[in-house]
Amino acid sequence: MKIGEELQKLLSKSYEPLTLIEMPFKRYDLAFKTDDAGRPILLFIGKKDEKGQIKGERFARRLQTGPDGAIIKDHWENKGPAS
Repeated sequence: MKIGEELQKLLSKSYEPLTLIEMPFKRYDLAFKTDDAGRPILLFIGKKDEKGQIKGERFARRLQTGPDGAIIKDHWENKGPAS
């Protein structure tokens, strides 16, 4: 599974810092954790089970920033199944 343009657009926004945010996206359930700047850094995408856990895929974001705080590299890496 790859992260599409629509999902990438959603994940490029800033949210509340250091939180876990859950939301529906098309036919999937999303949950992502944010860093201290409010940028999503860990993503779980799939379907929630009866316990509220997302069964699907797990992605981690690799961000590299310069000395002025500007983002140099921004890449989502598939880390395998989420259970």
